[in-house]
Order: sequence, then C-alpha cells, then structure tokens
Amino acid sequence: MSDVSEQLTPATIDRGQGYRLLDTLQDEQTQRATLPMVEHLAPGFADWIVTSLFGGTYQRDGLSLRERQLVNLAALTALGGVDPQLTGHVRTSLRLGMDPAQIVEVFVHLAPYVGVPKALAGLRVAAAALADAEKAEESR
Repeated sequence: MSDVSEQLTPATIDRGQGYRLLDTLQDEQTQRATLPMVEHLAPGFADWIVTSLFGGTYQRDGLSLRERQLVNLAALTALGGVDPQLTGHVRTSLRLGMDPAQIVEVFVHLAPYVGVPKALAGLRVAAAALADAEKAEESR
C-alpha cells in the first residue's frame, strides 16, 4: 500500500445496502426504465452504478435522503437533457414524502440560477411525472 492510501479514510461501499436503498428510493418502473437497458449495453455498469452510488455515496453522513433528493433535482435540471433521470427523481421525491407543491417550488427556485428555459424544461418533466403519479394514486 502506498503512503497516500494510508492517509485516506477508507470508503464505505456496500453492494447489498445499495440495492436495498435503491428499492426504497425508486419504484420498479423507474428501475426497469434504466437498469436493464444499461446492463444490455454495458454489462456490469448498472451494478457499478448501484453499488458505488447507492451503496457508497448515499451511505455517507451529512445529508438526509430528502436533502440529497433536492440536490439531485437541482443538478439534473441544471444539466438539462436528462428527462428520464429527472422523471425518476421526481417520483423518488414523492416516495420520500415531498408534496407536489414542494417539488414544483424547486424548479421555480432554480430559475435565476440555471436559467428560465432549463427551469421550464424541468417543470414540464415534473408536471408529467406528477400527473402520472396522480393517475396511479387514483387507480389504487
């Protein structure tokens, strides 16, 4: 082991915990929209994403799941062009107990920071995801 590795705090990466957290955060529809396609194109990459992200980054102290979700909504909106991922994170926001008004307010708040066009694009994605969630709730 190099001297540098002895000076660094070991990362916590737990594959099993990653998949358990993924099941908490994402509904089956969201998981199926991404993971099988990624696995088909790049075998092992989907597992790496779940393991390193949900079993690693999300396991760190310092931010609650709700706070992480707010950051995700903001980052994906700022990136733009990631509608499927943003849709999934709107669904996750609802699963974590955010109400639709709070989710919409995220995009309104972002407008001066990321630009009105990106905020509007985020709102369009959110509106569709929220409408889908409302229909699903009504059919239960």
